[in-house]
Amino acid sequence: MKTQSALAVAALAAALAAPARGEFAFDAGADLRIRQEIMDNVPGLPGGGVLSSSVRGAYKNHMRFRPRVWGQVSFGSEDSGKFRLYTRFTDEMRWYVKPHGDAYTFPDEVILDNLFLEGNGLFDGFFDFAIGRQDIYELYGLDHVFVDGTPGDGSRTVYSDMVRFGFNVSEESRLDFFALYNEDDNILRWGTDRGKHRSLTGLGGGAEPEMDDWGYGVVWGSRLAEWLPYQLFAMEKFTHSFYRKNSSGVEVKHPRTQRGLFGAKLLPQIDEEWSLQVEAMGQTGENGDHAALSGWSSYLGVNWKSSREGIRPFGKVGYHFMSGDDNAASEDGGHSAWDPMWARGVNDSELFLYGTHYGAAWWSNQHYLKLTLGADLGARHRVVASLGPLFAAAQDGLGGGDGHFKGFLSQIRYDFPLWPFERSVNERFEIFGHVLAEFFNPGDYYETDKPSYFVRWQVDFKF
Repeated sequence: MKTQSALAVAALAAALAAPARGEFAFDAGADLRIRQEIMDNVPGLPGGGVLSSSVRGAYKNHMRFRPRVWGQVSFGSEDSGKFRLYTRFTDEMRWYVKPHGDAYTFPDEVILDNLFLEGNGLFDGFFDFAIGRQDIYELYGLDHVFVDGTPGDGSRTVYSDMVRFGFNVSEESRLDFFALYNEDDNILRWGTDRGKHRSLTGLGGGAEPEMDDWGYGVVWGSRLAEWLPYQLFAMEKFTHSFYRKNSSGVEVKHPRTQRGLFGAKLLPQIDEEWSLQVEAMGQTGENGDHAALSGWSSYLGVNWKSSREGIRPFGKVGYHFMSGDDNAASEDGGHSAWDPMWARGVNDSELFLYGTHYGAAWWSNQHYLKLTLGADLGARHRVVASLGPLFAAAQDGLGGGDGHFKGFLSQIRYDFPLWPFERSVNERFEIFGHVLAEFFNPGDYYETDKPSYFVRWQVDFKF
């Protein structure tokens, strides 16, 4: 049985076996996301293939409509522990204004987006667990390791099939374990044939059986002092062989990889308004040809958020490094290029989801200095602007230019409520939205100096 079906069955079996003591409650709801995205001249891998500049760099304008429905059953008590069985189904239809296409036309496909059982506060608060299909976004607060299990799905879903459990060792310390599997071809879907075999991992086309990735790991969190929380983590990731077109348009099979990651994260809280974020991570491993792999990444951030009442401004300065490799163009990304693990998302840029050279949202080979300024203006009102330069850690030749300067990236986003304007605690129905704009001025790393842009408006309905 495939991993998706096995985890779904395991979640249901665990739910049936769980003790149904204490309070019992059922809840359900739905949401609808409508967005339009327009982009042009997005940098991509030159020379052909699904990530090529000839495809990704063209003007694109499309509408996306994503309805979701969810339901949950909660049971248990504070004394014996609380349980929750949650499920969610998702569909998405798209209207391609330019270029015209029919890849996601109505009714497309309904997919099992979430199905998991979780238990919290078991054995006098000592043990927690979750098993099944669940969202992976910023798991354990490690936003440079976990973002999206399905980057090739274009933010329609972010799930991973996962088992995780944790132990509250003390009031200050916690030990977590996880194991996850991301299948590139989703079989838990119902709909038109057009939707079959879409690539969910971003490693290629889902029609091929060898593009899954999976892994496991451990995370320890505690405090060195009251003001100094920290995390230590170790994990291993495996990627099946995958297929990608080379510069001549020929589909080439790339060997599987195995990578271990070891890292530490410090979060010093200087005072009520100022804090730091310090991370260091290293990787070792090998590919299917028994060639040694390695990688390095680090992050340093200085954060400030006003403690005043009313309008609350905030700011951040961050520097993010990810190693690269001079031979990335000829040796499957190189042997010392950073593997982003499951941080394959849009936390830094929506534009580069479409423009990364190594795979969908495959962040690697860069120095990124980023300034962020913003303000919380009230209930669901927030404005955020960021800007900064990007440099290649290694001149791998994939940009087509002769330098290291990738360019200057800027982004501005405004989130706002549409109804109600003042949200109450128990409010179910909401309408809210945002507008987003990104601009990228390329440097000498690229073969072109033509600027890129990405624009989006979005409205969300919650029921």
